[in-house]
Amino acid sequence: MDYDRARSIIVNFIRSKVKEADSTGVVIGLSGGIDSAVAANLAVEALGSENVLGIHLPEEGVTSPKDSKDSEIIANSLGINFKNIDISRILNCFISEIPDEAGEKPPVVGNLKSRIRMCLLYYYANSFNKMVMGTGNKSEIMLGYFTKYGDGGVDLEPIGDLYKTEVFELAKLLSIPEHIINKKPSAGLWSGQTDENELGLPYEIIDRILDLVSHGEKPENLQQIFDLTPEQIDLLLSRMKSNIHKRKVPPISIVDAARHYME
Repeated sequence: MDYDRARSIIVNFIRSKVKEADSTGVVIGLSGGIDSAVAANLAVEALGSENVLGIHLPEEGVTSPKDSKDSEIIANSLGINFKNIDISRILNCFISEIPDEAGEKPPVVGNLKSRIRMCLLYYYANSFNKMVMGTGNKSEIMLGYFTKYGDGGVDLEPIGDLYKTEVFELAKLLSIPEHIINKKPSAGLWSGQTDENELGLPYEIIDRILDLVSHGEKPENLQQIFDLTPEQIDLLLSRMKSNIHKRKVPPISIVDAARHYME
């Protein structure tokens, strides 16, 4: 990939989408990770620091203090407005009002956290006539590795056509601090969670598989190419299949045949 050209394309995309919406800029969730750091840098390049609001939304006891510090470092280095809002009390109030224990399962609570964060980002976006800018990459989108109406609930997804490994390369071009680039990717929804442990493979292999699949490669060939078990390949492919609904507009039942029209 020509990363200088990719950078220019993304910057122009952000600028044009904000202009189309007659918006004053963007709100972006800063997690302290590489995706949000790259997205924030590109937003500032496109719109100017005064038009970008970064919001860090930690949870006490779960979010790493290093991530909170890195979010602040990124915001300060870019000169953008920055807010730090702990979601713990909001989350606890929400769960305390749920009349059963369904929400006690980690994935269920994790999705709830992501949706709370989405609500807060939109609160500020609506308040200041801004757009919510997503930080999802192509690897996550293809796998459905995001929360529907959570971190997937955004107005634009500027790095959504970059595989995770390509985000790493663009981060180097943008001079993102090395310690952020070298972090183990994590959604940060529960303690000890990492993307690669949950997905079962490192991103270097995941991205190569996804790229081959998108170009029509057969699953049995993938096993030979990467020396993986059928179960490892199936874990990724079944995730893609079961999560396809996340990438589509909710289906509508068309009832036009039941309407009566005057002749």
